[in-house]
Amino acid sequence: LGANSLLLAQFSARLRKHTDLPPVSMRDLYRHTTIRDLAQALGGPVAAAERPVRTGTVVRGNAARHAVFGAAQLVLFLAFLYLSAFVLERGYVWASEGGSAGSVFVRAAGYGAVTFLAACLLPIVAKWLLVGRWKAREIKLWSLGHLRFWAVKTLVRANPLALFKGSPIYTMYLRLLGARIGRDVLVLTEFFPVATDLLTIGAGTVIHKHSSFTGYRAVPGAIQIGPVTIGRDAFVGEKTVLDLGTAIGDGGQLGHTSSLHSGQAIPPGQTWHGVPAEPAQVNYRVARQVRCGRIRRLGYAAWQLLNALVLGPVGFAVLMVALTQIPAVVDVVGEGHQSLTDPAFYLGLAAVSVALFVVGVVGGLAAIIVLPRLLSLFIRPGKDYPLYGLRWIAARTITGLTNSSFYMTLFGDSSAVVGYLRSIGYDLSVVEQTGSNFGTELAQDSPLLTRIGTGTMVSDALSIMNADYSSTSFRMSQVNIGARNFLGNNIAFPANATVGENCLLGTKVMVPVDGPVRENVGLLGSPPFEIPRTVARDTEFDHLKDPGELRRRLSAKNRHNLVSMLAFLGVRWVQVFVATLLFAIAADLYYLSGAAALAVAALLTLVFSFLFTALVERATLGFRRLVPRFVSIYDPYFWRHERLWKLGASPLFSGTPFKPMMWRLLGVTMGRRVFDDGCAIPEKTLVTVGDDAVLNAGSVIQCHSLEDGSFKSDYTVLGAGTVIGVESFVHYGVMMGDGAVLDADAFLMKGEEVAPFARWGGNPATEVRPAVATAAVPQAPAPAAPPPAAPPAPAVRPAPAARSAPVVAPLSAARPVTAAPQTPPPTTSDIPVENAMTVSLPNPTPL
Repeated sequence: LGANSLLLAQFSARLRKHTDLPPVSMRDLYRHTTIRDLAQALGGPVAAAERPVRTGTVVRGNAARHAVFGAAQLVLFLAFLYLSAFVLERGYVWASEGGSAGSVFVRAAGYGAVTFLAACLLPIVAKWLLVGRWKAREIKLWSLGHLRFWAVKTLVRANPLALFKGSPIYTMYLRLLGARIGRDVLVLTEFFPVATDLLTIGAGTVIHKHSSFTGYRAVPGAIQIGPVTIGRDAFVGEKTVLDLGTAIGDGGQLGHTSSLHSGQAIPPGQTWHGVPAEPAQVNYRVARQVRCGRIRRLGYAAWQLLNALVLGPVGFAVLMVALTQIPAVVDVVGEGHQSLTDPAFYLGLAAVSVALFVVGVVGGLAAIIVLPRLLSLFIRPGKDYPLYGLRWIAARTITGLTNSSFYMTLFGDSSAVVGYLRSIGYDLSVVEQTGSNFGTELAQDSPLLTRIGTGTMVSDALSIMNADYSSTSFRMSQVNIGARNFLGNNIAFPANATVGENCLLGTKVMVPVDGPVRENVGLLGSPPFEIPRTVARDTEFDHLKDPGELRRRLSAKNRHNLVSMLAFLGVRWVQVFVATLLFAIAADLYYLSGAAALAVAALLTLVFSFLFTALVERATLGFRRLVPRFVSIYDPYFWRHERLWKLGASPLFSGTPFKPMMWRLLGVTMGRRVFDDGCAIPEKTLVTVGDDAVLNAGSVIQCHSLEDGSFKSDYTVLGAGTVIGVESFVHYGVMMGDGAVLDADAFLMKGEEVAPFARWGGNPATEVRPAVATAAVPQAPAPAAPPPAAPPAPAVRPAPAARSAPVVAPLSAARPVTAAPQTPPPTTSDIPVENAMTVSLPNPTPL
């Protein structure tokens, strides 16, 4: 009858609002496709005693405390800028006194190496001086304790050692910060943990990319800090979240696109997946164990440190020689402030900045086209190689070079992206050009091992998993994405996915790796369930696919996209030119103000960069606000929206009062005292956020969707005191009442209405209601069959002793932690729907 997910969400909202029936999840609606089946599954009205009474009070912050906190952060930031400028200025003065070019080079290189070591040690010392050992506790927002927390978090994540993910240096750094980590642990995530003293990782464990286990979260009025415990020989998949008070037993597995919520624990040897995770009969381990000795690990770490101590300082030394020994450069730098009145000064800088920009763009593109192809000759697909050897270096270099956000933003959302992806190694088969085949965010481990079928469209934030890891090895594999698929946002696509042709993969869906190959269906949720591949609403623009009409509109779209790409390059060049100009002026005024001139130049560069991109974004909208639309991708409105994504500004300073101020400048209707720890909002003028709301790290508020060439957008409103959990995703057309809570890693679908002070969780999210029984940590239900055997592990070493720590309180008092049954669970039809989120159930039938 033409139903779609938006209509089903509205239907579910009406049921909650006007009946006494149990809450109906999106999974329930798709599983029971007739009113008769749905009524039978719901089992009738809920007794008044079982219906939650949603009451509460929004936690209001103190305006004066909020202002003082922001001022203190600003002072610390300015002090850090001045300290950095002072260190740079002292190095310049000392090295320039060397006289000869050789002496200047040696002095500058030595100074750069010492500065690098100091930058590595300072955050470690600051953590132990300011905090000592992290303990499970709550820190009041906008307090002195919060200021210390923010300072330490900022410093430890700015440490150069935090960039060495996937290296023994990374785990060594975590140990220096207080974490208990066993031998041979591989950590690949870029989300650096903060509460390191409460982190335990057993020997031989593997943690994949985009995994969040930071040890903290924000709640109304406070920062909560708590433990995360991972046993030995465990596996943590890609795009996962481990909330506070969670644990994985020895040999346990948490599948890709899954999360553990507070109080959940995976028993030893079991596999769980989903949001929140539940027992599963799947083996996510692909790479086998091979020999990888201590000497290899130590040698690789020493090689990395040697590179860091040589390459950076040598670059600084070359710059110093140029500034002090090359006459043409010396004349420009040493002319004094009188050159500021000479137009030739500005024209010369403009020419230099253009040359640097063009050489950088062209040279960078050439490097990512040529070098990965040469390095790929050393790696055979499907073969297990030991970590930390030459092939590991080649594989990591390929991944690093080909994941350029600059070029994806430049070419994405246009016809040019097809040529770009082919040039870096993608096999795109026979392309059906739509002008929007790929968005502006795409990541892969190796483009040379990626094949995408004809007619497939990809939205943003797709992670193609060519690489699999064990604690001693890695394997690069071919990834094949079938023809005529549509892939939504925030998807991790593994090499062993059981997805064939003509599938729709919804936002944040868990891509299955077991069972039959899915074809001609849609998949939604984690764990995934089937939905229709196409609905009537998405076929309204099929008449535009007529060859003649398509050719005409695609030609017009290409012209519009070309202007957008040129505008993107122009904006980036202006940023480079202004930065060059400001630091040139600082050099001219150096003899008057010393290091302060460099610090001011750095500050003005940041301020100008944001204000200029904000002005460009608002000008792209004609200084008006977006309005909800439902159009084809060949409608000029959508082309302007694509330009908005390409030229959009991104606020700085997460976790400070300044980021909400920047959101307001960009058009978000932002309330007072909002705490934003790292939220992304693509369509700013369609979003309203109430006073004292909490937006956790990695969360997304996205007011559009794009399925099979149909673009939809709508408003999203978050009431006062709402909480958006870590890595959660809020879609368009959503209304969240005051004090509502969205759990970590949840996906709140389009059109959902969340009542005030209600709590929602899951993927897709549904209302979470309290249960009767409570316990500190749930025990897993007895599995229906023995778990699949994992590949042989190396000799088992004793795991670090798990520390005793208080159980962290859940996000809301409405959610007590529940104990899972000790006997095999009943079937779905025997369990009331209101308990579906508090009982761990295996999937009753294969998809």
